[in-house]
Amino acid sequence: MARVLALVPDLLFGSRVQGQLTAAGHEVELVGEASRARERLVDADVLVVDLTDPDLDGAAFVRELIDEGVLRATSTLGFYAHVDPAVRERALAAGFDQVVPRSRMAREGAELVNALSLRS
Repeated sequence: MARVLALVPDLLFGSRVQGQLTAAGHEVELVGEASRARERLVDADVLVVDLTDPDLDGAAFVRELIDEGVLRATSTLGFYAHVDPAVRERALAAGFDQVVPRSRMAREGAELVNALSLRS
């Protein structure tokens, strides 16, 4: 299964994501800050990013990683609040492989990571 780095500052939802992905057989590391994610990214097959956190510009973070060539072997999955579709568009423009509503991440996170890990 995939090695997943989840950048999710919301510990409650982050724990939910981690639990769901771990139960599906993925190796998951949960981090709450972009600087920590940058340090740990080298081992990840899939990077999951919370785009709902107002203190984290996930789209800019991933664009920066892409520009630096850091994400060559890592797929990216972002999730956003369904009431803010502009965040989705911005994340896709930044280079995310897939961007889904938070509710879909909660329901289908393991399947989404499975599909992305096959592409890595």
